[in-house]
Amino acid sequence: MAIIDLDHILTTLGAPAWEARSQSRARVAASIALSVYAGHTRDQGTPYLLHPLAVVDVLRSELGVTLPETLVLGLLHDALEVDAGSEALLVHQLGGTFTTRLRAMTADHRLEGRPKDAGDEARWRAKQAALPSEELLVRLADRIHNLRDLSASPNLDRQGKYLRSLADFYLPLAEAARPLSPHLEAAYALLHTEYIRHQQEVRP
Repeated sequence: MAIIDLDHILTTLGAPAWEARSQSRARVAASIALSVYAGHTRDQGTPYLLHPLAVVDVLRSELGVTLPETLVLGLLHDALEVDAGSEALLVHQLGGTFTTRLRAMTADHRLEGRPKDAGDEARWRAKQAALPSEELLVRLADRIHNLRDLSASPNLDRQGKYLRSLADFYLPLAEAARPLSPHLEAAYALLHTEYIRHQQEVRP
C-alpha cells in the first residue's frame, strides 16, 4: 500500500496544476485530512483516508470535476462525520462558509454525536435532497465509491441497506439532478451502472 502523505494527497487532488492560492488552500486541507482521518478505519479494515481519496478520484477522473473547491470538499466530506469536534479547526483553517457546506453534507446525529434514532434516516434524505449541485455531486461520488467497496464489507446488513437505498432514493435523486450539470449527468450514469452490476450479482 502506498504511503499516504501530504504529497500523495495533493497529487490525488491535482493540486500541483492549480494556481498558487488554491495550492495553498489544498495544503491546508490535506493537513487537516491527515489529522482528522488518522487512526480511523472503515469496516473493511482499511485506513479511512483511502475513502475520501477515492471519492476525489471519482470526481476528477470519472466525473470530470476540475474546480479546486469541489475537490477539497470531496477530500473532507466525511471530516465532521468522523470527528464532529474538528469543526472549530475547519472554521479556523478553511473558513465558516466551507464548514457550513460540510455541515449540510453531514447527518445530524453525527454532528450531534449521538446514536441514530428512528427519524434520522428521513431527515438525512431530506437534507441530501436539498443540497446545492456541487455538494450533491460530492455526495453522489461518495455513494459511487461506497457501492464499489461493498464487496469488501463484512457487514451483510450494510450491503442490503446500501442497495435498497440506491434503488429507492439515490438513483431517483441523481436522475432528477441530471439536467443541472454534465457532472451530475455523469454521476447518474455511474450510479445506474452500479445498480445494474449489483442486480446481476444477486441473481441466482
